Amino acid sequence: MKNGRILIAEDDTTFRGLLADILEGVGHEVTQVADGAAGLYALKAGRFDLVLSDLKMPVMSGIELFRASRSLSAPPPFVLLTAFGTIEEAVSAIKEGVSDFLTKPLKDPATLRNLVARLLNDAAQPDADIADLPGLPPLDILFAGTAMDEVRRLAGEVAGTEATVLIGGESGTGKELLARYIHLTSPRKGGPFVAVNCAAIPENLLESELFGHERGAFTGAAAARQGKFESAAGGTIMLDEIGEMPLAMQAKLLRVLQERNFQRVGGNKELRADVRIVAATNRDLGKEAVAGRFREDLYYRLNVFPITLPPLRNRRDALDDLAGFFVRLHARSMGKKLSGIATPAMKALRSYDWPGNIRELQNGIERAVILARGEVTIAELPETIRLAAEGASREDGGMLKEAERDAIAAALKATAGNRRLAAELLGISRRTLQYRLKEYGMAGAEDVE
Repeated sequence: MKNGRILIAEDDTTFRGLLADILEGVGHEVTQVADGAAGLYALKAGRFDLVLSDLKMPVMSGIELFRASRSLSAPPPFVLLTAFGTIEEAVSAIKEGVSDFLTKPLKDPATLRNLVARLLNDAAQPDADIADLPGLPPLDILFAGTAMDEVRRLAGEVAGTEATVLIGGESGTGKELLARYIHLTSPRKGGPFVAVNCAAIPENLLESELFGHERGAFTGAAAARQGKFESAAGGTIMLDEIGEMPLAMQAKLLRVLQERNFQRVGGNKELRADVRIVAATNRDLGKEAVAGRFREDLYYRLNVFPITLPPLRNRRDALDDLAGFFVRLHARSMGKKLSGIATPAMKALRSYDWPGNIRELQNGIERAVILARGEVTIAELPETIRLAAEGASREDGGMLKEAERDAIAAALKATAGNRRLAAELLGISRRTLQYRLKEYGMAGAEDVE
């Protein structure tokens, strides 16, 4: 999440302090003022990434502050804070250009955090340019989470070379996105990027798909046709799911890697393989080679520079950013205005193990955005995620009960069975202790006065 400098204009000291505490707690720099006039002075004196302003304030109202802020050279996004009785005015202000509004009192701090995160990211990432590189999400999303730090370092080191790269990792971890990143940061970025899913092409057509064919090479070949290696000339070819490639085809690919030449099917002219090869697999090709299911010599040719993508379950510190990005992405494509993800829904996303990785997360968020109104709640998430969250909640509850039982037993032992002293030690009433003893089958515990 992008941190920013935020101006809060609010005449209610307590509410203003609450907003500041929430935002400073997640790393934002906050300036507080008590009215619109002071807010305008602050805007003219310094740079802010976002303004949160009460609608009704003395001296200068929130809407007046917004209109005055438009005269600045780079006016920041503007959010109006409004009571339920003035929502209609806030909606009207949105037509003038106010970014959003937030109702008072604030029921959930996550609503504020998500709204601010969305607006700061939108400001840094205009609608017409949602990616830092064409065809990619913003790089802070692509490499979100500490588990991706090494991946980004390795990709940056190898991008400027011609070395063959082998990207490993479970299905759905973003192998094609990483391959595109390597291409787009390489000297070949001006050339084409061609991705081939080796598992999706029938075995009898794979050679023609990769290397092309001449007219009459086989039944149905009415005209000559370029293959993917020719289409990718000057650029990068990604051989996805290469572990699914038949052994006979592996031998032909090995020749291309060794000699950098190939022939079309049915032809005898040598064509130059002017491509950078990036291969990807969800299999352990080393083990496949030992088992005889993958050519050992091809494995060593491909495994020049291996990079392994971590599964999403090992990137839990990235879930908030990834989920938030997909909400914005799909909401924008559907023309919907959502404030973000509700806290229970986000907790459910964090408790799930994501066997389908980022692809599963994106699909789940897309479904939720279709159903959501205002914000994504747990009700809109796929059933598998909801059930996993319920199971985690029950497990957590069981662990809490076990911990509480152990604490009671320890307190009774420490007080030689004196329930009054044990209750004082635990910080609960004696009646509550008696209830817990009965609940946990400890009611027979000796009571010593």
